[in-house]
Amino acid sequence: MSQKKIILICLVILLVSAGIVYATIITEPTAKSEGATKKTAMLVSVQSSKKGNYNPVFKSTGTVAPVEDVQLNPLVNGPIIKRFKSFAPGEIVKKGQTLLQINPADLKNNLALRQSELQQAKTNYQVELGRQAIAEQDLQLIGGDSLSESQQELVTRKPQLSAVKANVASAQAAVDQAQLELKRTQVKAPFDAQVISQNVTTGAQVDQSTNLGRLVGIYEYWVEVNLPTRYLKWISFEDDRKESKVQIFNPSDWGNSAYRKGKLHAKIGSLNEQTRLARILIKVQDPLALRSANKDKPELLIGSFVEVDITGNIIKDVIRVDRDHLRSNNTLWVMENGKLSIRQPKIVLLDSKFAYVAEGLKDGEKLITSNISTVTEGIAVQTEESESDEEQNTPQ
Repeated sequence: MSQKKIILICLVILLVSAGIVYATIITEPTAKSEGATKKTAMLVSVQSSKKGNYNPVFKSTGTVAPVEDVQLNPLVNGPIIKRFKSFAPGEIVKKGQTLLQINPADLKNNLALRQSELQQAKTNYQVELGRQAIAEQDLQLIGGDSLSESQQELVTRKPQLSAVKANVASAQAAVDQAQLELKRTQVKAPFDAQVISQNVTTGAQVDQSTNLGRLVGIYEYWVEVNLPTRYLKWISFEDDRKESKVQIFNPSDWGNSAYRKGKLHAKIGSLNEQTRLARILIKVQDPLALRSANKDKPELLIGSFVEVDITGNIIKDVIRVDRDHLRSNNTLWVMENGKLSIRQPKIVLLDSKFAYVAEGLKDGEKLITSNISTVTEGIAVQTEESESDEEQNTPQ
């Protein structure tokens, strides 16, 4: 085959191949990019805001302490000859109930001695009255008109009578004191109380410095709590016309549902030195649940650590927002017309759980409750509900 024919055949093959490639390219379908350029709104959770009247709740912690708390000390010296069974830790005693008996023998002898001295003083008084009568008669016989008043008093023994009267009064006071000391040999409860400690028993020698034991009143206990001073204007004490409700909890000992009621008694006139918070006294009645009305209630133990909820005064016409939904700088995220709106609300009060908003959030607006990684004013947002509605309305 000649060289010209070979070249001609190669050219024909090249031309046919080029035609096939060209036909393939111009007939290939092109991809459409409509869906790729469509923007997707962020999916968020929302809740509708609701304006109303709310009572804030302030949480704090405190320690239980007795209102009436005394250390018993004897008022006379001597040995203990009897300890009554009621004087033992944990026992309840009534006011005036005898707890201990100190040996009264010495004081009985002292009382007898003082009574004899009183009797002698009264006898001397009677004798002096007789002398007074004789002196009056003598003055009339000698004619006392010529004597001065002071001379007449000397003649009629008035100074002696005054001295005898003073002796009688002194002897009577000594008898009263001896009787009082004899009564003090019986150590009695000063009020209705629970015995916390008993430090002596029969045979112990005691004096006025001896610590016999400790008693605390059973009708009321204190719970002292600390609150920020800004909360004080939102709470009312028991002397106010409408006092704040107080609930006391001890979850570790009582469980989560049990609680005791208390009353805001007073604010102490000094701040806590460490925390600079206001010190509040809460009064709890019948802390040992001795009354039938409280028989199913838990007992308060002195020194125990408790949690306290104080219900504050009502706040009117505000929207209550969970504190977890407050963002940086106390802002709120609101879904408005499918976009995120960052609001700076006017917050009346923040308690332990909620923020109470007076301005910056309207009744019925959708508050965004979910977290968003990238936040920009006006970005598109949607809820699961609005997303499903959009999918249903999209033509297939």
